[in-house]
Amino acid sequence: MRRARLAAWLATLALGVGAAPLAAQISPGPLARPHHELEGPRQCTRCHGGGRESLSSQCTSCHQDIAWLRERKRGYHARDGRGECASCHPDHAGPDFALVQWPDQTPERFAHARAGWELAGSHRDLACDQCHTARLRTGPAARLSARKSPGGWVGLDPECSSCHEDVHRGALDRDCATCHDAGKWTVTPGFDHDRTHYPLTGEHSTVGCDKCHLAPRLAPRRDPAGHLIPIYTPVPHAQCSSCHEDPHAGRLGPACDRCHTTRGFRTIDRNRFDHDRTRYPLRGRHAAVACAGCHDFRKPDGKRPPFATCRSCHSDPHGGTATLAGQEVDCEACHTVAGFLPSSFSLSRHQATRYPLEGKHRRVRCAACHAREPGSAPSRWGSARVVLRPAFAACRDCHADDHGTQLAARPDRGECAVCHSVQGCVPSRFDRSAHARLKLPLEGRHAAIPCSACHGARRPGLPPITLAAAALGRAGVALRLAQTDCADCHADPHRGRFAPGGPRAQAQGCLACHTAERFRPSTVDQAAHQRYALPLEGAHRAVPCFGCHREITPGAAAPRPTLVAAAAPFPLLTFARPSGCADCHADPHGGQFAARRDGGQCDGCHGVDAFAPASRFDHDRDAAFPLRGAHEKVPCRRCHPTDLTAPGPTPRLVYRPVSGKCENCHGNRRGT
Repeated sequence: MRRARLAAWLATLALGVGAAPLAAQISPGPLARPHHELEGPRQCTRCHGGGRESLSSQCTSCHQDIAWLRERKRGYHARDGRGECASCHPDHAGPDFALVQWPDQTPERFAHARAGWELAGSHRDLACDQCHTARLRTGPAARLSARKSPGGWVGLDPECSSCHEDVHRGALDRDCATCHDAGKWTVTPGFDHDRTHYPLTGEHSTVGCDKCHLAPRLAPRRDPAGHLIPIYTPVPHAQCSSCHEDPHAGRLGPACDRCHTTRGFRTIDRNRFDHDRTRYPLRGRHAAVACAGCHDFRKPDGKRPPFATCRSCHSDPHGGTATLAGQEVDCEACHTVAGFLPSSFSLSRHQATRYPLEGKHRRVRCAACHAREPGSAPSRWGSARVVLRPAFAACRDCHADDHGTQLAARPDRGECAVCHSVQGCVPSRFDRSAHARLKLPLEGRHAAIPCSACHGARRPGLPPITLAAAALGRAGVALRLAQTDCADCHADPHRGRFAPGGPRAQAQGCLACHTAERFRPSTVDQAAHQRYALPLEGAHRAVPCFGCHREITPGAAAPRPTLVAAAAPFPLLTFARPSGCADCHADPHGGQFAARRDGGQCDGCHGVDAFAPASRFDHDRDAAFPLRGAHEKVPCRRCHPTDLTAPGPTPRLVYRPVSGKCENCHGNRRGT
């Protein structure tokens, strides 16, 4: 570029030499029109100095605006244009020669960033002369410029206010770039209202700046041109009423944010709004109801709904059937704001009705009796379909017959209250006295047995009930039993021996010897034994039963269980009739008396009080050798020797045969 300019300059010199040979010896050529006042040989030193000074220093002595910019490192000449001035601005090429040789050929192509001011945003769309005009050349460099024409490339100030009107009227910092960029004025990327004392949220973020900062309530002043000067600080904002009119006329206090949010006046912040400050505090389920559920903001009179009674908002779900003492009542008589369920109609209040709640009825849920009537028309019980006055004259009005058809033939058709009370179905009120009117009175141990042991469907140890499940009912209890005899339920250890029609039938059956209290001991005592074949007399009275009746295990309790379904069979107890002493007692004499006329019966010699002495034996009557004289006092063993050869653990006396000759007992006095 510099070579091209130099070639052009030399060409002009050549032309100049041909036109004016004399002048060419003094000047390289005529100056450009802006320097025409420097024309002439006497003016050369004004630019070229005395020969030692730099040509550029001479240029800046005249062009002080360029020197001023270079000193402050501003503009093109402080950056890319710091070389010799003549390298870009050669002269002596004639009056029409353009002194400014643009690096990018034309001003429009000039890379403005070389001047230290890059054109960005809206500035890129402007023509050069829209900024480089005399009106905008207000900087110090413009005042130092030697250029007299109204235009010029230097003298523009980088401050926005040097070109643009300050719409803030000096209310803010002059550095517009703090908030704005070179794009649109309406966009402020550098400003964040959230960093101020009042962040903009909700609908505040869409409000125009002037709406708040030029508000008449702030009484803004005017500049000399009559424009209003915005007020940015201080702007009162502690209370909403600083900007907004209070539609509540002060009734709810100045703190609007206790109820409202910046999302809109119709948006209520339920977390901050305190409905307790109103005449109707919200309690229970009301606290969860949306505001629009009660307040219709579309209507002028919809903001204050009536609330004197529940009916003001709620329809009657009971269709007029909710009455007390014959008078229709409001919802709060039976319900609370916590919810329709459970009802607040208390137990004590129920006691004043025609059906006081007693026993288990006191613990029954209301809905169990006051149930929804399925399929009923809403007009009868209201939309709730709850039967508020159910029938209660008889238990069967509410309760099904849990005993099936077993009591259907009774005059009362099995009315529950005959056997049960409101305290509970179990235990039954059908007690021993009532059971005594039946075929099997409850006595002894039977009185302590639970009803289910006999009447239950399972009946452990007893024969199963043959009634169908439908006949038993939901309770599964057989009320009418065919078993009335002891042997119907209990195993008979005598195998029917003493039952009516048995070998030794007893009119009372088991009760002839036993009671319902216990099986053992038997009721057969000494007096009762007198009726049998062997009355108990003498020593027999002290003998325990098992002493004669060996089938009885001595000291053992009665086998358990005694019911007919017991797995282990009972031992047979026959209590056979004895035919004589020998049935029980062993013969200690080893059959010595078998040849007697009575066959050697024990009672021929012995009584029942004791075996010894033989109280019924008379030696004079029953023996062949009557005892006379001194023989009466002789012990039996002196005459009846012991038979040591007899079998058995106990030796026995020999009673027969014994010789009656004297010499068999007495020795021969003659020594023979």
